[in-house]
Amino acid sequence: MRLAFFGDVVGKSGRDGLSDHLPGLRRDLKLDFVVVNAENAAGGFGITENTARDIFNAGADVLTLGNHSWDQREALTYIVREPRLIRPANYPRLMDAPGRGADVFTTSDGRRVLVMNVLGRIHMDPMDDPFSAVERELNAAPLGVVADAVIVDMHCEATSEKMAMGHFCDGRASLVVGTHTHVPTADCQILPGGTAYQTDAGGCCDYDSVIGNDKEEPLRRFTTRLSGGRYVPASGPATVCGVYVETDDRTGLATRVEPIRVGGRLSQAIPAV
Repeated sequence: MRLAFFGDVVGKSGRDGLSDHLPGLRRDLKLDFVVVNAENAAGGFGITENTARDIFNAGADVLTLGNHSWDQREALTYIVREPRLIRPANYPRLMDAPGRGADVFTTSDGRRVLVMNVLGRIHMDPMDDPFSAVERELNAAPLGVVADAVIVDMHCEATSEKMAMGHFCDGRASLVVGTHTHVPTADCQILPGGTAYQTDAGGCCDYDSVIGNDKEEPLRRFTTRLSGGRYVPASGPATVCGVYVETDDRTGLATRVEPIRVGGRLSQAIPAV
């Protein structure tokens, strides 16, 4: 199977970048299934039905979220109606968060892909244990038994926590990929047990920015410690960043993993097929 995962979409620039590049990538890479992290799609904070529609229309099969899942109030009801939207699986049970933290999706040719999203706990809001949440979902839909592929979106700040999740899932997932920090890392690899891994997929955003935001307000806060207003997504051309994975049809484990970077200012990386 040929899979792709794209990192955090930031505002209109990110959505436009996906609309410009994802249809061609899906065609040229012969992608069977595409996941996009979209928790910053609506003005840089959260997601709405209209912004989600833009990304689905560009070619995404499933959207994952993160710590900004509910920044747009309509997301609380939209996620109940839209099964292709996945929020973090490790919300405290007492919170009774709407939607799903994991689900199995069927490709056009009948293969099954488990997608899950969890929030880290280092330098993030208090959440339940992400490792226990992932263990629960892996046991419910094991790779090679229920699922033909498994994709884990580890949304967190700390590279160490993301790496730990990769090794925790090694041999039991097709891909473990980090999101949230919006910068693509250079450690794309297949772990010893056969799981593809990258610490952060990067963002789909304008990189003449501070993690996708217009530079003025972050610079003001860093240099003066004073806020002058909200963060606003940068509006220049986006670089669309992600990860490409090929899996073994028998085991669901990775046989190839490469970075994707297309458009905008970053060096380009498009896998050869």
